[in-house]
This record gives sequence, structure tokens and C-alpha cells, in this order.
Amino acid sequence: MKTKERAPIFARLVSWVVTLSVPVVLVVAAVRILFNPFFLPFEYRLPGFPADTYGFTTQERIQWGKLAMDYLVNSSGVEFLGDLQFADGSPVYNERELEHMLDVKVVVQGTLKVGLAALVLLVVLGLWAWGSGWRRTFRKGLRRGGWLTVILLGSVLLFSLLAFSVFFTAFHNIFFDPDTWRFLWSDTLIRLFPQRFWQDIMLYIGSMTLAGGLLLGKLVKV
Repeated sequence: MKTKERAPIFARLVSWVVTLSVPVVLVVAAVRILFNPFFLPFEYRLPGFPADTYGFTTQERIQWGKLAMDYLVNSSGVEFLGDLQFADGSPVYNERELEHMLDVKVVVQGTLKVGLAALVLLVVLGLWAWGSGWRRTFRKGLRRGGWLTVILLGSVLLFSLLAFSVFFTAFHNIFFDPDTWRFLWSDTLIRLFPQRFWQDIMLYIGSMTLAGGLLLGKLVKV
């Protein structure tokens, strides 16, 4: 009876690198999708999305919200937001909000770079696997990564749905100095991005990432 030939040890180790890279790529891809120009008009017009009690119309939210999201992915300094003014000449953002947006930009752009690096790594390893004769081991890593994504993101999504406030606070305390991200209800950031916005964001990212993980887990053959 023939025994199944095993891939070289190094190839199997690389397969696990592939597995661990998959959730990173899928999460960051989902995050990047939400920076498209069609997202905010869709989100702000959802039934039940809370109105701004301080007076922003939906169109004004779209206007200022798009500029905020553009800032997070462009190469401009914080003056991109700091120079913005309302019709009466008052600044759109106060100093505390600007400091936080600068911190957020660092986190967002760092996350996107990590995701891009993980994607490039997967492509390089895939090409290497194709030329080195261990394509099956590579595919096994992809499928395993899909199921790992389902387990990890499923757990995070479930926890965030059951205890969103706890999740939201823990997330911000990990990536930002404690209490630097808390604002007044009348501040622009809260008026543009209320809690409902972040709950929806978590649902969108979780759903897209889970879908990607399920597709890899079910469709990749080994």
C-alpha cells in the first residue's frame, strides 16, 4: 500500500504562515471596502439611523463625514480637517477631536499597510508553492485560514453584538490612550459618527470577513 507523500517540513510551516495571514487580509479588505464613496450616503439613509439632535442634515453629515474618512486614507496633515469651517466661521473640529483623528489616521494607515503586506505575502507564497510542487499544502493553508477566520471573527462579532459598549471601550483603550477618545455629545465627531454607526461598522466588517472565510473554507479543495 502506498503511503501519502508528505510535504517538506518547511512547506508545512509556510502553510501555517498562510493560515495566519488569511484573517488579516480578509479583515483589512473589509475595512478598506467601507472607505468607498458610496458607503456614507447608504449608512446615513438607513431606516432608523439616529438624526443629529444638534442640527446636521443628512446631506451635511455626508459632506463632513466624507472629508473625515478621506483624511484617514490620504497623505494630508491634520490641517486637512483643522482648516474646515462652518458657514459662521467656527471650526468644524476642536483641538481634542483633531488630536484623536490624527491618532486614528495612524492606526488606520498602519492597519492598511499590514493588510497589504499580508496580501503580498500570500501572493508570493502562492507563486512559490505553484513552482515548487507543494500547491496542495498551500491550498490547505488557505482553507485552514478560512475556517480560522470564521472562528475568530464569529467570536468577536458575537461578543460585540452581546456587549457592544464593552467591546467598543476595550478596542479604543487598546489602540488609543484612555479617555482621549471621549467627546461631548455636541462635538462634530459624535454628531457624524454616533454609536449606531459603529455598531453597523462592526456588523459590516464581521459579515464580510465571515463570508470570505466561509468561501475559502468551503471552496478551496485540497
